[in-house]
Amino acid sequence: MSSTQKSRIATDLIWNRLIAILEDQAQNLIRTAFSTTTRESGDLSAGFFDREGRMIAQALTGTPGHVNSMARAVVHFLDAYPLATLAQGDVLLSNDPWLCSGHLHDFTLVTPVFHCGTAIGLVANTIHVVDIGGSGFGAGAGDVFEEGLCLPPLKIARAGEIDASVTQIIAANVRDAAQVLGDLHSSLLSNERAGERIGALLDEFAIRDVQEVAESIIARTQATVEARIAALPDGVYENSLELDSDSGMERVRLKLKLIVDGSRIILDFGGTSAMQPRGVNVVMNYTSAYAAFGINCLLNADIPCNHGSLQPIEVRAPAGSILNATRPAAVSARHMIGHLLPDLVFGALSQLLPVPAEGAGLIWNPSIRGTDATGRRFTIVAFHAGGAGALPHRDGWSATAFPSGVRAAPVEALEAAVPILVRRKELRADSGGAGEFRGGLGQVMEIAGDGDMPLNVNAMFDRTDSPPRGRGGGGDGACGVASLRSGAPFASKGPQVMASGDTLILQLPGGAGWGNPSTRQRDAVAEDVRQGYVSPAAAAALYGYSDDS
Repeated sequence: MSSTQKSRIATDLIWNRLIAILEDQAQNLIRTAFSTTTRESGDLSAGFFDREGRMIAQALTGTPGHVNSMARAVVHFLDAYPLATLAQGDVLLSNDPWLCSGHLHDFTLVTPVFHCGTAIGLVANTIHVVDIGGSGFGAGAGDVFEEGLCLPPLKIARAGEIDASVTQIIAANVRDAAQVLGDLHSSLLSNERAGERIGALLDEFAIRDVQEVAESIIARTQATVEARIAALPDGVYENSLELDSDSGMERVRLKLKLIVDGSRIILDFGGTSAMQPRGVNVVMNYTSAYAAFGINCLLNADIPCNHGSLQPIEVRAPAGSILNATRPAAVSARHMIGHLLPDLVFGALSQLLPVPAEGAGLIWNPSIRGTDATGRRFTIVAFHAGGAGALPHRDGWSATAFPSGVRAAPVEALEAAVPILVRRKELRADSGGAGEFRGGLGQVMEIAGDGDMPLNVNAMFDRTDSPPRGRGGGGDGACGVASLRSGAPFASKGPQVMASGDTLILQLPGGAGWGNPSTRQRDAVAEDVRQGYVSPAAAAALYGYSDDS
């Protein structure tokens, strides 16, 4: 075996071990977190970066919005604190939306990794905290100043000692300090543990740093991605998507020109709607994160994401548009737009490749605040997913959070954490679009307060009048519906008060279908009816099916 082959094998072993260490880092966050957003839903990311701030590897667990934003964020930390100025035990923290992952509720922590007395790289993680003060997590604010506390890149720890003034500032500005600070300590310790394990890995392989390995990983990844792009025909491929026009917002239009130019792809969002006076605006980091994810889902699903897999994809959006919001735009609910970008990318690529039908996209995650019987204030964010679009070869997944990948917290965990009751949680019949392959079903959730106090609900829902669109002759998915059992008005976006004794009813959108419904196998329709996924009336109307046929 040649020395080159041995070096390649060693690099691959280190690469896989790094991914395993980062996955352990993510799982440590989950095991030690205080909030259900991290502990139950996995709304986080973890990664390792070289001395230049380029992402070498990431955890398997986590969201594309967090990790791909973090891939662009670490260089901003190094701009503020060059690596040569950092000491062992220093930790950097920020939640600046324009530098990190797009809204104030995400803390990004960056820790230098030292080996043999020298800083060889950095570990980082991003978590979503349940509260950051201000108007709370939601789309209701008019600008970012109303949305809560913004921390520029700063040192939260110096030489292993946490700066109490930073934690005191955070505690003084949030509604549930114990939960937020608990998550922050979890993040600090997970970075520390990951750094220790990376140091042990280098000792095991008897190398002093990872720069040579990093260069190999990035170069090989980039070359593979460029070759796959180069295999596509050059050209310009367009798609557009419209969002809801309710709750006082103008109808938002997202436009995309996908340009294949040799070994590069350019995603140009020119012509997209301008920033909105609500908290749905998206910063460039987050736009790039989910737009690039859409490409990599189809072309590079088997390649671990790193700096090399992102380099051949250029994302452009006009400054001041809803996809490149400028300060001080409100951005808290930026996921409501960002989660729809993969479907927008898929629609453009459908002219070149088989792609899924559109799905519900964004999660429906009401932020619920209140006061319990003892006077304790509580905050919780409950993640719920609609249906995913059907694929050209199979039915869509039901109640699945694509593209975010966050998990729904178990009902028992939500009810144990705060005084709410989940009175109903079931799949929503007839919500999946008809087709040769049916769209995934949405779900129905009914949430009430457990007590005599009203609840403050920050609604962040879309696709209530803009259904997921079918592909290849498939039918659209069902629109979502948000309502109160009392019949009192309830808007799909913004803060509202739910009176004591009332119930919030969420009917989540279903994914769209793929292919002509008339070609669906009779046995598949019969099984849908038997399972309750499709009602007998819908089976007859959409598929011409009856028990007697």
